[in-house]
Formats: sequence, C-alpha cells, structure tokens
Amino acid sequence: MQIPSAPSLHVRWLDLCLFPLVAACAPAPSPSSVTPTASGPAQRAAITAYHGLTSTVFAVAWSPDGMRIASGSDDSTVQVWNASSGQRLFTYSGHTAGVRALAWSPDGTRIVSGGNDNTIQVWNATTGQRLVTYTGHLGSVWAVAWSPDGRRIASGGNDSTVQVWDGASAHRLLTFTRHTAPVRGVAWSPDGTRIASASQDGTVQVWDAKSGRHVLIYRGQTAPIWAVAWSPDGVCLASATGNSSDEQQRETMQVWNATTGHLFISYPVPSSAGEASGTFTLAWSPNGARIASGGADTVVHLWSVPLCMP
Repeated sequence: MQIPSAPSLHVRWLDLCLFPLVAACAPAPSPSSVTPTASGPAQRAAITAYHGLTSTVFAVAWSPDGMRIASGSDDSTVQVWNASSGQRLFTYSGHTAGVRALAWSPDGTRIVSGGNDNTIQVWNATTGQRLVTYTGHLGSVWAVAWSPDGRRIASGGNDSTVQVWDGASAHRLLTFTRHTAPVRGVAWSPDGTRIASASQDGTVQVWDAKSGRHVLIYRGQTAPIWAVAWSPDGVCLASATGNSSDEQQRETMQVWNATTGHLFISYPVPSSAGEASGTFTLAWSPNGARIASGGADTVVHLWSVPLCMP
C-alpha cells in the first residue's frame, strides 16, 4: 500500500500468532523475586508495519494525544510520524551519534532523547529547538522517561545506573545502582510513585521513585531485556528481549502484572538477522489498546493488546 503523503513509507498488515498466557491459580509469589509460569489459548492480532527508515530503530514514543509517534535510530536523528497515515512530520538532528532513547513530555510540548554521545537532550516538540542538555551518565544513554507530572526524567545507560534528574535544571536527584549490567529501559508508573528498569542482566526491577526502595524483580525473560513500558492504567508492564544468542533465536515481548509478576501474555517476535537483533523499544498507546515496538528490522510494529487484567 502506497501512502501519497510519504512516498517512501509503506504500510502492510501481517498476522502473527499471539499467545496469552494465564497464570496458574497459586498463592501470590514473594514481591522481591518472581519467575512466572503460565499456559493458555492462542489469539491472533493484526500488526501495522511502517517502512521508510534506513537504519535500526532503537526508540519509539507516542505523543500524549496518540496522534504522533517519534522514532530514533542509528542515523543520529529523531523523526516524528503521523500515527494514522505514517506521514513523516518532523526530523530532529542534534545528537552527534545514534539516538537510543526517546520520551514525550506529558503535556506534549517537549521530547527528551538520549544517545551514544552520552548526552540527554530536551527538545521543543514543535520547533526542534534544543532546551537543555544533561551529561550525568558515564556512557551511552539507552533509556529516558518523563515523570507523569512532567518535572523529572529517569534515564539509564551503559554505566548500569538509573538516574533521576530535574527536567528543567538538569540537576541529579537520585541514582539507582542495583543492576549488574547496562540499563536498556526505564518507565514511570502512571501515578508517578514507581520506576521500572530493564537491563542486560536479564531482569526488570521496580523501584520507589522517591526513596529508591526496591519493590520487585521480574525474571520472566530468558535473554537480556532491552525494553520496558507501563500500561496506562498502571496494572501491567510490557518487556522485550534485545540481542539474542545463536541458542536463543526466539525473541519475545511479554505483558505481566506489575504488582505480582504473573505473566499475562507472550508475543513471539520474528527474529532479525545480524548481530544487533531483537526488540529495542516499546511504547503503549494512551488508550492501552496497542503497543508500538521497534528493533533491528528497521520496522515500527503496532501490536493489538487484549485488556490487561489486574
């Protein structure tokens, strides 16, 4: 299907078998460490694929109104798309190396991006003017997320830390140090009280956003985790694996309960050829009905998501 407003962009519909996995009826696990087991029937869901990017997609982010999607890739740019038509609206070019992380401010006026140049930059979402630059990480920045009130930004990167800093002054407020490998994803709970972080150590950890107190470790993935995203209602988290070894060709995206760690649904992701394979970024749509994902196949996928149950 050819889109007149964006001649280089194609939209195709694919069907993939999706496997909702319902947790067995058992006593709730300890909140400190969870390894879920589940089984259940299969579903099918449509996927929309946007083409037109020329390098690996490492970051996607929905605008708060659900009308636009921002994507960041290895060409050092941030691109903004019309979520319905796929028309490219804006291109931001301020990083000097590949863009690895993106997040839209809750009011839709700013975009924060992090990259291989070890910087985090906050942009005006309409004009592209650079507003503030944060240089607190000692390595590439792979994850950024705004707090729901738009005042703080959480970030993670190759230094294996999660940092929380003031979005206006770039003053560092808090540092998490429990991960044992680079941090690839961070996400605030919708109420702003918790932060989830995904790491190459194979875990997702949930933290108290004010005190840094540890709340939960999720161990449901069998490969390094590169992406995590909170559902808009705060009930569930989605996580996805990144680089896979030769023995781990089956990549997955999972949706699980953010309080108990029980697995809700598991999506098989087509494996990508090449060294940098897997899903690198996830973003829920504001209504919770879809998840956008991007990875080494240079495609932004839109996944249909059943109702996330408590």
